[in-house]
Amino acid sequence: MSTVSDIAAASPAEIEQHYSRRLAFETDCWDVHEAIRTGNIDFVLLDVRGPKLYEASHVPGAINLPHGKMTASRMAEWDADTLFVVYCAGPHCNGTDRAAVRLGRLGRKVKVMIGGITGWADEGFSFAEGSEPGGAG
Repeated sequence: MSTVSDIAAASPAEIEQHYSRRLAFETDCWDVHEAIRTGNIDFVLLDVRGPKLYEASHVPGAINLPHGKMTASRMAEWDADTLFVVYCAGPHCNGTDRAAVRLGRLGRKVKVMIGGITGWADEGFSFAEGSEPGGAG
């Protein structure tokens, strides 16, 4: 028996439940890019890094809003049922988790764009520079 099979795999029903649950919390760079490319944007994309990193390079259409600036009054700019997609530097950064916690506490729906800027670059997608309307700056 290998170390791979030493612990039994989950049942097919448990596998479906687990991965369906994960998809309720996460999206990926490709799905975000495809929504932007097709104009089917039914979420607000938030770059939760600091303003200097954002201005140097960010996902086109993203608004810069670090988690520390997510307040009830700031989030009131959007309808209560708005879905937010947050991203940070990449898998080594917990800024998306902090943002998701903050948004959840504020009663908002949120998904994390797994991979962040690193994942976006790995996919070969283009970046924008400078500031965009609605940013934290």
